[in-house]
Amino acid sequence: MAKLQSPRGTTDLLPDVMNGHRHVTDTARSASLSFGYEEMATPIFEFTEVFARPLGEASDVVSKETYSFADRGGDSLTLRPEGTAGAVRALISAGLTQTLPQKYFYAGPMFRYERPQKGRMRQFHQIGVELLGVSSAIGDAEVIALGHMILNQLGVATDCVLHLNTLGDTASRSAYRQALVDYLSDHKTALSADSQRRLDLNPLRILDSKDAGDQAILVNAPDLSDYLNSLSQDHFAATRSFLDVIKIPYHINSRLVRGLDYYGHTTFEFITDALGAQGTVMAGGRYDGLASMLGGGEVSGVGWAAGIERLAMLSDIPPLKPVDVMMIGMSDAHMATLFRLAMPLRDHGLRIETAYATNLGKQMKRANRLRSRYVVILGDDEAARNVVMLRSMADGQQSEIAIDDLASHFMSPIV
Repeated sequence: MAKLQSPRGTTDLLPDVMNGHRHVTDTARSASLSFGYEEMATPIFEFTEVFARPLGEASDVVSKETYSFADRGGDSLTLRPEGTAGAVRALISAGLTQTLPQKYFYAGPMFRYERPQKGRMRQFHQIGVELLGVSSAIGDAEVIALGHMILNQLGVATDCVLHLNTLGDTASRSAYRQALVDYLSDHKTALSADSQRRLDLNPLRILDSKDAGDQAILVNAPDLSDYLNSLSQDHFAATRSFLDVIKIPYHINSRLVRGLDYYGHTTFEFITDALGAQGTVMAGGRYDGLASMLGGGEVSGVGWAAGIERLAMLSDIPPLKPVDVMMIGMSDAHMATLFRLAMPLRDHGLRIETAYATNLGKQMKRANRLRSRYVVILGDDEAARNVVMLRSMADGQQSEIAIDDLASHFMSPIV
């Protein structure tokens, strides 16, 4: 029989790994709430068109990476590859497009069929925020400021550089698109196969190509900033001014286009080289046209998502909470007594372990492994005197405490 293991590109989140995920998620949740972003969640799978339409049929996500399948009713469903489209769909489904702004925080698994590598899996986990119904530049700056706060609270902000760009409004992108197509058409045969395909479908995405030949051609390509109208220039300038006010540094990267069709105006990525090769840990931008693509009318939106795995790898994760008290009984009857005494301590918020066997040596080893602060021992001699033996694992000091006083002893602020 073959060795059982998780499918390629997935991993088990055992307690030590889950502790890192929880630290990242709890930190992000708390920071998001300080900005007024309430937590929500969408289904892990959606109707395929929720992703295919706004992400773009030509995008790598849709064309190469989605897990799509027909259910028993014949509907085409897709495991969510990202969180934004589902969040906007939820806004529309709940009839909230007339109750704006809406501010969401989410955390959970996403799915993309791609080559697994360090910090990138086929089932991966993201935190994200979406600000819906705010068209002004302060919205762009707010979500960036929130992202920076989370990175700072995780202790990784100094390892990251904020890359910032604007794709302009629809009119600006249309003018630039034509200039880019005219330029790239003269070099079509030298482009990679992917870029030749994108030339007709979405030429802006060629700017994001990692192919060395494409990059050489793009050196002399038209610059999008030369095609921005005054509205687009003003929005980007205002976004930068808000970031300047709160002293968040950034690097303007005119090639930063992001990989999904719904982006316009501001795009950004927090990039680090602390994991070896340069990698993105948080990325997003403005997507004012997404709701209309999903049939929900005109609703402005801006947000970002960040990989929990990568953030956990970068962060200094606090250790798992140690056990407060390990309770060891020398017989089934004594174990039952301690089992009863443990419950009010747990209600008080303490972490209590009760022994599952009466072998003192083995249970003491388990107490050491769990880094228990104290051990409570109840045997025949202690039971006859209605006491328990309390041992401090830090210094080995022992004392006796009346059974009836055990709860109040550990609920005291002194302990």
